[in-house]
Amino acid sequence: MAVNLAAPDAQSLTPVRGVTLGIAEAGIKKSQRKDLLVIKLDDGASVAGVFTQNRLCAAPVIVTREHLAVAATKIRALVVNTGNANAGTGAEGLAHARKTCADLAVLLDCAPAQILPFSTGVIMEPLPVERISAGLPACLADLRGDNWANAAQAIMTTDTIPKAASRQIAVGKARVTITGIAKGAGMIHPNMATMLGYIATDARITQPLLQKIVAHAAQKSFNVITVDGDTSTNDSFILIASAAADMPEIGSETSAEYAELCAGVTAVAGELARAIVRDGEGATKFITLQIEGGRDEAECRKVGFAIGHSPLVKTAFFASDPNLGRILAAIGYAGISDLDVSKLDLYLDDVLVARGGGRNPAYQEADGQRVMKQSEITVRVVLNRGTHAVTLWTCDLSHDYVSINADYRS
Repeated sequence: MAVNLAAPDAQSLTPVRGVTLGIAEAGIKKSQRKDLLVIKLDDGASVAGVFTQNRLCAAPVIVTREHLAVAATKIRALVVNTGNANAGTGAEGLAHARKTCADLAVLLDCAPAQILPFSTGVIMEPLPVERISAGLPACLADLRGDNWANAAQAIMTTDTIPKAASRQIAVGKARVTITGIAKGAGMIHPNMATMLGYIATDARITQPLLQKIVAHAAQKSFNVITVDGDTSTNDSFILIASAAADMPEIGSETSAEYAELCAGVTAVAGELARAIVRDGEGATKFITLQIEGGRDEAECRKVGFAIGHSPLVKTAFFASDPNLGRILAAIGYAGISDLDVSKLDLYLDDVLVARGGGRNPAYQEADGQRVMKQSEITVRVVLNRGTHAVTLWTCDLSHDYVSINADYRS
């Protein structure tokens, strides 16, 4: 049911030198489905990440943060399971996450701190760690550089379509590959990123600068999407640099090479983020929110997310109902205390709906109806109080969203 979204073509996903991926059917929640992934890194790789700001963060998030703090340039593998979030599981959950790392470390002949664990699925259920441990040898036997499409399938939960993107860019004189996967369809709200996202590049870059790039990319992609306003306990966005490309190491944030790599990673992250919105649980419409003329980006985000989170706005989009006063109401409660609504303009695609804070005298409901029936819609809000702008992405809210989440554990 995803909005204008097709499954990625495996042939379009370029392998990243120094990175191999293997999947298994471990029976974590259901049998005969890909549910376990290992991403193995050659020596010399660096890893950076950003994570959920939910205070009830999952055990694997806690362990991954710990391991990155001591071994960010020595990580040998990531292990990802679906079907169980290992969140809200207390000390037992931490022990299970650490056992997963220890078991894979034995197989790879490395230290447990060189393994990063990730989980997604149902919260507050014990992790079937024995099934994960039993499935790890199959993952290692399946390790391939061209396994990105299968990896995208292996991390899905309520997703209807796997999400992956790839491109090759020029960084200085080198040809650099950037390939990534993500999962997410519900419980999607900024304050980090998506539920799970992994991007790898063969570029050579210092780990501190890699961390700057992942934070920037998250802010411009996964942090400007919303499906339902819920922030997951397991959100993790990881960026890997394998250092396999034939190029000098990027060591300056002011260099052209840094800017080129940052732009490439951000573009791939943006493609993955938009795919998550297009696959929003029960979504039938993809909505771009352009907020312009703000005093700063922060207030533009406030307005955009007030619109994107509103159940009244989202259900109106689902019904193709041009009840656009709901958008004006959301702008009004966005939290800008000194907003002058008499300067506010609102567009629905090319249709000027409201001018100066009130209905445009020339606006015809038939014009609004025409746009609302489209599967892709742009809402443009012009605040006319500054020069800053932000683009965000959201979707509608349908009957299927309720059905999917009502039946999620069954």
